Amino acid sequence: MLNFAIETARQAGNILLEKFDKKIAISKKGEIDLVTEADLASEKFIIDRIKTQHPLHSILAEESGEAVLIGDGKWKWIIDPLDGTTNYAHGYPCFCVTIALEYREEIVVAVTYDPTRDEVFSAEKDGGASLNNKNISVSDTDDIGDALLVTGFPYDISQRENFARHFEKMLLRSRAVRRDGSAAIDLAYVACGRFDGFWEEGLNPWDMAAGVLLVEEAGGRVSYYDGSKFSIYKPPLCASNGRIHNEMLQVLR
Repeated sequence: MLNFAIETARQAGNILLEKFDKKIAISKKGEIDLVTEADLASEKFIIDRIKTQHPLHSILAEESGEAVLIGDGKWKWIIDPLDGTTNYAHGYPCFCVTIALEYREEIVVAVTYDPTRDEVFSAEKDGGASLNNKNISVSDTDDIGDALLVTGFPYDISQRENFARHFEKMLLRSRAVRRDGSAAIDLAYVACGRFDGFWEEGLNPWDMAAGVLLVEEAGGRVSYYDGSKFSIYKPPLCASNGRIHNEMLQVLR
């Protein structure tokens, strides 16, 4: 399953690269939420490939909006064909394809592919995480004051009264905070130690599914803002190297 997911993500990423920085059709799903012809082409390719190779598996995809229930529902692919669409539409090279496989409501396979850097982040449940076939682990930063954090701005930011407070406090407590515009890449970077922690509200399952497994298999921790067990179907999310997790939660609570 992992090799299938990697190959599928790579090929979908090539579709994105072929259309990147060229004139493409762009439409709006919401006030500032975009969808491009690249999203749709990538998603169609991934769904067609899953249906061909695993015809009894269910599929939950971003542009389709809901799960296509097939078979007995034990296996479900959760895909985002282009995470970072706004970046992509503006020619900013921070985007990816991200694919996860859920078995009996537990993520067991995860792949996030960044085609601009040719980086494949992958993980299997209880099998560790890797970047281009080399094992990765979270950072060893143990003080939030030394941490490089990352977050994302939800589309409905004006309706989230705590966002500005959280952002300001994280800025004051940490070494620095970044905002890259791709939650899947942010989580992959926590997994490989480039970032020490990540938090965000308003995410969807396809934004987080692969990244959550990557972080956990790389030795990190993922939870809700109160520290309780996390589900990809109900944000908000806090992910970290584990060492600074409680300090992050102190801010987010």
